[in-house]
Amino acid sequence: MIPPALDVTDTRDPLGLLDLFGAPFVHDPYPWLDLLRSESPVHHDPGTGLWLVSRYADVRHVLMRPDVFLPDNAQNAVTPLPVPVLRILVRAGFTLPPALANNGSPSHPGLRRLVTRFFNAQRVAAAVPVIERIADELLQPVRSTLDSTGDCDLFPSFAQTLPCRVLMELLGVRGIDPATLIRWSDASLELFWGRPTPERQLELAGLVAAFHQWLTETVRSGSAPDDSFIGALARHRLPDGKVLDVETAVGMCFFVFIAGQSTTGQLIATVLHRALAEPGIWPRAAGEAGLAEGWVEEVLRREPPVTTWRRITAQATELAGVRLPAGAQLLLMLMGSGSDPEVFPAPEQMCPHRENIRHHLAFGAGRHRCPGASLARTEAAVALRAAARRLPRIRLTAESADSPMLGLLSFRAPMRVAVEQR
Repeated sequence: MIPPALDVTDTRDPLGLLDLFGAPFVHDPYPWLDLLRSESPVHHDPGTGLWLVSRYADVRHVLMRPDVFLPDNAQNAVTPLPVPVLRILVRAGFTLPPALANNGSPSHPGLRRLVTRFFNAQRVAAAVPVIERIADELLQPVRSTLDSTGDCDLFPSFAQTLPCRVLMELLGVRGIDPATLIRWSDASLELFWGRPTPERQLELAGLVAAFHQWLTETVRSGSAPDDSFIGALARHRLPDGKVLDVETAVGMCFFVFIAGQSTTGQLIATVLHRALAEPGIWPRAAGEAGLAEGWVEEVLRREPPVTTWRRITAQATELAGVRLPAGAQLLLMLMGSGSDPEVFPAPEQMCPHRENIRHHLAFGAGRHRCPGASLARTEAAVALRAAARRLPRIRLTAESADSPMLGLLSFRAPMRVAVEQR
């Protein structure tokens, strides 16, 4: 199987040309992922030094063995941070001690329970009217823009802003513009998971430093309501009975804000884009029971916003017949696992009524499974229904096929959802 972006007359190993940040992979990763699964399911990538794990069974095995495959490297910067960037972060007091995604210590279960309880099923169900209200508020100016100009980009006006405003209400955050939080969150993703130039790293570091300082001041102020997430952090006790330190509390907030804003916004953007591109889905999504929820699951399976996640081996071990040394850094190809034909028949087809529709690994599995999965699913389904209901006559523009894609190591989504009135 040769990815279509490659020259079929090239006699070199196709996987030797793989570039995880390159345009061919970012634009259409599926041929590459298929090739990895079939030819080299545990593949060493010389460009990043990572071992790429692409089969569903192997990815799940790694996620379910946190004693052998540690999460310690999950939030390390992909591109090394030069001294001038580190100086900016140090001056701001920036630190990310083990909290959630990168925490394999005894403090993790308690911290995870805190987040899971805050985003439990009851709270998510109670949040549905809030999500619907904010969605309607955001779609009103979108509809006015479409009526007056004939076109609009749903990414910044709706998909990106909806989860930020919802999270602000749920966490009790006030006194800051959502656009600022979005800019800070996106800058954090690019700095730690991108391949920015040294000049861009300096710019991003300033934004990340400002984000961290705001989070620190918010946590230290003690002004958050008792029933808010920050209030719950203030009451939390570590296994030794001590109060949670400010640095770890800030690290928790950093993780929750990024996951609750940026990645959920990326999910909504992909859900909308794919629904508009698939014949017959948009008009049905407005009212057909269960369709929006099923469509969200298929997008999570086939095109999740979190495409990969990292692990590091605690000891020498074997995976799918490949011997890995202690300290080997793994990249779990979550997107590739969702297209594994051994688990999902006809994986290229979007089937919102697929029998095993929730068996994907988009939210991880085991001890580190995303505690905000229910909220993200709910927001995306509400967003799709609301947009299909309020904007029944829209379609993607002719240029939408060439929409730029966010192409970070672990995050991928359309950066534009350009639509027009039919």
